[in-house]
Amino acid sequence: MRTRSIGNDTVGRTEVGAIGLGLMTFDQTGTQPREQLLDTIRAALDAGVTLFDTADAYGPGEEKGAAAQGENELLIASLLDELGVRDRVLLATKGGHVRTEGGGWGTDSSAGHLKQAVDDSLRRLGVEQIALWQHHRPSSKTPYDEVIATMAEIAASGKVRMLGLSNANPEQIRAAHAVLGDSLVSVQNQYSPAFRSSRPEIDVCAELGLAFLPWSPLGGLGDAKSLADKHPAFAEIAEARGVSAQQVALAWELAQSPVVIPIPGAKRPQSIRDSAAAAELELTDEELRALDA
Repeated sequence: MRTRSIGNDTVGRTEVGAIGLGLMTFDQTGTQPREQLLDTIRAALDAGVTLFDTADAYGPGEEKGAAAQGENELLIASLLDELGVRDRVLLATKGGHVRTEGGGWGTDSSAGHLKQAVDDSLRRLGVEQIALWQHHRPSSKTPYDEVIATMAEIAASGKVRMLGLSNANPEQIRAAHAVLGDSLVSVQNQYSPAFRSSRPEIDVCAELGLAFLPWSPLGGLGDAKSLADKHPAFAEIAEARGVSAQQVALAWELAQSPVVIPIPGAKRPQSIRDSAAAAELELTDEELRALDA
């Protein structure tokens, strides 16, 4: 697979597959046998996918409520260890989101919580240093300059190698970069055929040399009828090329900027193989104009 880079000369530059893997949907609640998840990771690595993204708030919600906090990190660590592939993966995680009873989501960006979140992720992932730790979502209860200051302390602790932001706007990205400097290497925001309002964030990342990691990059494609009704250009180009609309969407995102590294979710080998193939799909200028419309 073609690669793209995360990091810089100060914190270390890592080449990763141009398509990553979002791990939010990985769980073992009964619908996903462990062997299926192992096969999905094997398929991802075989296809050249090396950026794996999790978060401390990911895990089965309604079944466990607040106890879901950290479940995904523990699961991913155990799967990677079982396969013996730790050294082939750049494993990213996030902190600042919290699970609540009934499967809900809350935020906590207080300094105490974020520092404890790093320590808890280190323990769950079984690592001495987190490769990429990202602040998950701003909180109305904590000013963003305080979040940035806490992130600077986390960077200085040596417990993380690289820092990232998630769900941040251009002003927040610039403010964080001004303080964190080369420690800040990425921004993870929603971007997809159905959600394009993060274009300004992509431009800021390109200007500052940060990777942009679109979450939910296949959002809005839905079923065949929804695709035809809402995003006909993606359906038409996919049919003409003999590929899936998902591949077209990811190839379109990759074409937005060299800093873009989509992280589609997958929990079946065939899904990640299809997504990974998008890295080799070159869209023409005419096709890109149609998809941008």
